[in-house]
This record gives sequence, C-alpha cells and structure tokens, in this order.
Amino acid sequence: MSEPETTTTSWRDMRKAKLEALRARGVEPYPYGFAVTHRAQQVLDLGEAVTAEPGMTVAVAGRLMARRGHGKAGFGHVLDESGRVQAYCRADVLGEGYETWEALDVGDWVGIEGPVFRTKTGEITVQARTITLLSKSMRPLPDKWHGLSDPETRYRQRYADLFMNPEVRETFKKRTAVLRTIRRFLDARDFLEVETPVLQPLYGGAFARPFTTRHNALGMDLYLRISNELYLKRLLVGGFERVYEFARDFRNEGIDRSHSPEFTMLEVYQAFADYRQIMRLTEEMFVRLADEVVGSMKFSYQGQELDFTPPWPEVSILDAVREHVGEDVSDMDPARLMRLCKARGLEARPGSGAGGLLDELFSALVQPTLIQPTFVVDHPREISPLAKVKRGNPLVVERFEPFVCGMEVGNAFSEQNDPGEQERQFLLQMERRAQGDDEAQMLDKDYIRALEYGMPPTGGLGVGIDRIVMLLTDSRSIRDVILFPALRPEEGRAESEAETEGDSA
Repeated sequence: MSEPETTTTSWRDMRKAKLEALRARGVEPYPYGFAVTHRAQQVLDLGEAVTAEPGMTVAVAGRLMARRGHGKAGFGHVLDESGRVQAYCRADVLGEGYETWEALDVGDWVGIEGPVFRTKTGEITVQARTITLLSKSMRPLPDKWHGLSDPETRYRQRYADLFMNPEVRETFKKRTAVLRTIRRFLDARDFLEVETPVLQPLYGGAFARPFTTRHNALGMDLYLRISNELYLKRLLVGGFERVYEFARDFRNEGIDRSHSPEFTMLEVYQAFADYRQIMRLTEEMFVRLADEVVGSMKFSYQGQELDFTPPWPEVSILDAVREHVGEDVSDMDPARLMRLCKARGLEARPGSGAGGLLDELFSALVQPTLIQPTFVVDHPREISPLAKVKRGNPLVVERFEPFVCGMEVGNAFSEQNDPGEQERQFLLQMERRAQGDDEAQMLDKDYIRALEYGMPPTGGLGVGIDRIVMLLTDSRSIRDVILFPALRPEEGRAESEAETEGDSA
C-alpha cells in the first residue's frame, strides 16, 4: 500500500503509524531471523527447472525495491546481495498475511516463501504462501538516486548508495577480489603475511605529516602510522625473509581524486633481492590482477585504453625531464634546476635541494604523460633516504615507481641496510625539517639499532591498493573505492521532507 500524498502528515509520521499498527496486530516488525533457502540469483538460475519441476518451493529474503497492484493481488521485487527476484502476492493464498503485504513500504526487508513459476511474460517469480516482515524501513528510499549531481551525498550515505546502485556493490566485490588475488600470489611465493603497529611512538617510512593521539595510561603521544615500512624491515633483521602486510595508513594531507587521509597500502619485502627482482615481481603481480579481476590485459580506464601486457617500458627521470625541458639535467645542478622550475612557476617544498627541484619538474611535466604502465627509475638520493645508491651513478638510487594513467601506483627500492649510511640520511632529513619541511622523515634511533644487528640485502615494494582498485574498476575518484571515505561534517541545517521523500511505488 503506497503512502498517500499529503501536506499535513510527514512520511515519518505515516511510517511510525504503520509500525504501531503492525505491532497492534501482533506482527513483530524486527524479528530475529528468517530461514533463507535460495538467493535471488539462484532462483533466476533455475531456468528450465521451473517448467520441469512446477511448484518448487523456495524461501528468499531481501529489501522490497518496488511494488505494484491493488485490491486482491500485487507484485513486488525483492533485492538481495545477488540480485532481484519478483514476488507475487494474492489475498486468497496469503489469507491474513495479505494485510502484512498491504502494510509494506518500498524499502522494507521481507521474507517470501512459496513455489516458483513463470508469468505470462516469462519472468521467473515466487508466489508468496507466507510473507514475513523482517525489518520495517522508517525512511523512504532516496528519490532519483541515479544521476545525483552531488557525489558527496552518495559517499556520506554509502549504505543507500549500495542498495540503490548495484554497480557500486560490484566495485567493492572487485576490491575484495584484488586483495584475495594478491594474497594468493604472494602466499604461493612463500611470503608471510604479518601485522605491525598502527599506533607508533615515532612515525616514519614516508614523507608525510601524521595524525597525533594521546595514550592516557602511558602518558605519551602516539602517531597513526604513515607507513609500516620500518617495522617490516625490522622483521627481516629478526630472520623472516619474505613478509607482506595490507596496512591502513594515515597521512594528514589534502584530499583529491587520488589522495585520501586514510588509505590501504600493500608492503612487500624480500631478503636477498634487489629492485630489479622486485620490478619483475611487481609486473607479474599486476598481470595476475588484470587477468583475474578484469579478465584481460587490455581494458579501459576513464576513456584511456590500457595494456598491461609485459614487459612494461622503463623511463629514467633524468632522461624524461631532459626531453621536456630541452636541457641535460643529469648533473643535478641546483642552480639550473631552480631556473627551470621558476620558468614554469614551480616551487619545491621548503628545504628541498636539487632532488626536490627535479622531482617537481618530473611531477609537473612528465607524470601526466605516463598513461600506459611504465616503470620510472633513477630517483635522486635526496628524496629517497631509505634506498641504496645506484651502482654506477651515486647521484641517484636503486628505486622504481610504476605509473599508470598519470598516477603513481607503487614505490620500490633496493633497501638501505648500511646503518651508518642510513643514519646519515636520517640526519639530512632532520636538517630539512629544521629548514621548514614538516614532511621530512624523522631520525629513528631504534631502527638504526636494528640495522646494526644486520639486515640482509633486501628489495621492498609498496603498492597503493585504492589506486589499483580505481584502475581495475574504472573508478574516477579514490572515494569511489573506499566504502566510507573521509568527508567534511554535514551542515547543521534541518533535513527537509522534500530532500528525503522517495518513491513508494
């Protein structure tokens, strides 16, 4: 029974009245459970069996997404996680239960039990012998949810976004498939999944500002991790040779299409490997993801046709910047790099030297052009304090970053395991902090102590899971692949009936 249009009674009052009427009839609107035998898609998949075995009985449950018909019969569509199935309700079959059907609103959760049949139009349908109200919805479904001009409303009310837009659910199912595929890939190569602290007494492992919290019992400040890198490498000191972790990281930075203050990183470390071996591992993992999650090496992202087929091309930052500015920058001359940046209106972070200036030129001029999967190498030492110097060129390090569609999707090194050199790099970072760079890395004395016990030669990799999911699901924004992204607080204005009233038909 649809809610009548009225200007004097709100939908909230009408649904509350229905709730009270149901309880007065002895109907519990929030029961404890329901015995489901089939999901909606399983009923639809019966196909010819519906004709071969007439009267097959099923019990389905889900949200009532549409209803039509008046008088002594009506149809409705029930949505569960697998899809929608039609239900047919008749007064002469349901008896007193038909009153429950008439009291339902679109949005209510219901259980339907009865035989399966085909309608005259060929639609597989469950004829209700019993109907059970499982949860009374006290709010109408969003009106015209498809095509909302304000995506923030969808992010804020993700629970409604999920049941109104099946494609959103598919995105998050693929996200789970990404994690499952990576686990299988690494487990098959004898990597051990581990867990490291989220609350850290000293943050490190990346260039970022932290979120700070207070531990009352210990009487000390702690930080939400910006990276788990230094803890994972402590495990290699301890004797584990291959480890990985899916880590929730937190960085107190801006929000844009590819950045979120809370995000998921995969970190992988392999003893006795260098960055070249990790590059091959990375390529193999991405190929596996494309094959298992998308089903092809070739797919589209936001109108760009991508090809993950190996081998991926390799680009040197020095060569790429030279091609864009028309000058050789391989000597890392700071005066030249400053001039080139100023000519293009670019400014590095406070305390940056030649490495920071070169990185600004690369980010502005080269990065947007890297559409196909590409490995970028030859990063300056200054911006890579945890990596080993490149053999044959002491101005850069053994590091690579994979880029796709102008996005950095990972970062990898031949890890620095010389405690003396690592301490020198930390001290240089502290000098940058003194010059105003509040994202420079901290001196971690305990990590140096761990390295002094000896860490084997190691290759390490960090991959941004959210960005990978963006690519594999053709999602424009990182907020499209995070179930509950960080948002500004809602305004304090009262919610109007016009904004919330939905379609009850």
